[in-house]
Amino acid sequence: MGVIGCGAISPAYLRNMKTHFSSLLDVVACADLNQELAAKRATEFGVGRVCSTDELLAAPDIELALNLTPFTAHYDVSMAILKAGKHLFTEKALAQTREQGMEILQTAKSKGLLVGAAADTFLSAGPQACLRAINGNELGKPTVANGFIGMPGHSERYINVYGGALFDMGPYYLTALVALLGPVVRVSGSAQKPFEELTETREGGKTFRVSRPTTIAGVLDFAGGCVAVFTASGDVSRYQPRVEIHGVKASLFMGDANGYNATSRMRKSDRSECELPMGDGFAAEGRGLGVAEMAVAMRAGRTPRASGDLAYHVLDIMHALQDASQQNRHVRLESTCARPAPFEMAELSDK
Repeated sequence: MGVIGCGAISPAYLRNMKTHFSSLLDVVACADLNQELAAKRATEFGVGRVCSTDELLAAPDIELALNLTPFTAHYDVSMAILKAGKHLFTEKALAQTREQGMEILQTAKSKGLLVGAAADTFLSAGPQACLRAINGNELGKPTVANGFIGMPGHSERYINVYGGALFDMGPYYLTALVALLGPVVRVSGSAQKPFEELTETREGGKTFRVSRPTTIAGVLDFAGGCVAVFTASGDVSRYQPRVEIHGVKASLFMGDANGYNATSRMRKSDRSECELPMGDGFAAEGRGLGVAEMAVAMRAGRTPRASGDLAYHVLDIMHALQDASQQNRHVRLESTCARPAPFEMAELSDK
C-alpha cells in the first residue's frame, strides 16, 4: 500500500501500520505535495519510497492507497486513486458533498474496487463491547440515544478546511451510533452560527468571518425505532464527548468515540452499574485499525466493515442535519447501509 498525505494525522497511521499491522500491510510509498514532509515521514517510519501522487498511483505493486489529505481534497484524491485502479481507504469525511460521495462509490463499483473510510474507531474494544450487550438483549429494546461532541474550535482553518466540529468530529459519533443501532431514516435539525466573527485561539488573535454553522444539533430517527439526539459544536470551552444508549432494561455509557481505548459502562434498572468486559481490542493510540480490517476483507473478497456505504450514510446524515435547519422541515434520508457485523481482533491476528 501507499500513503497520500503526510500531514498531522499520518504518524498515527504509519506508526501502527508499521508495527501492529505489519503482517497485513506493507507500506511501500509516501507521497505529499510537500516532498520534504513525505521524505521526513518515510525516514521516521522506514518507508522505502518517496514519490509524487502520480508516481504512487502509477506504481503496479501498490494495491491500496490511503488518502490522508485535508477534508477539502478528499474527493479529488480519492477519485484519482480509484481511476488508477487502486482500492481506497480515506480519512473522514468521505467527501464534501453527497454528489461527490456518491460518485466515489459508483466509480469504485464500476471498477470492482473497494472503498473503506474512517471513522473506524467503532471497531475498537469499547464500542464492540456495547454491540455485544445490545445484540445479547442486555438493554432490551434500545429506545433513546444521545451523541454529543463539543470542543473549542475557533480557528479559521478548522472551520473552513476541516469542516468544523460536524464534519471533523461528527463522523466518529455518528458512525458509532449507526454501527450500534443501524441506519437512520429521518432527521430534523438546527444548524446555528452563534458568532458572525471569531478570534483565532492559536494564531495571534486574528479575527475572521465565520463561513458555516459551528453548532449543529438534531434528532435522528433510526430504522429500528430508536430516537437519538445528536450535537456537534465547536463553540464550547473544552472537549466534551459522550455517547449513550438507553433501553427498557439498561443503559450504556460508551467511552469517547474518537479513540480506541475507552471503556464502557452499563447501568441496569436496579441501579447497579458495571464496566463492560472489553475482551481483546486495539488500545494503541493512533489509527489504522480500519485499514488492516480492509486488507483482510480485500483478500477474503468481502466488503470492509468501515465501508464506503457506511461513510456515505454518515455524510448524508450530516448534510441532512443542515438541510433540515435551512428548510425548516424533517428530511427523510435516501441512503442506507448495513449495520457492520461484530468484530474481533483475532480476525487480524491469525492472518
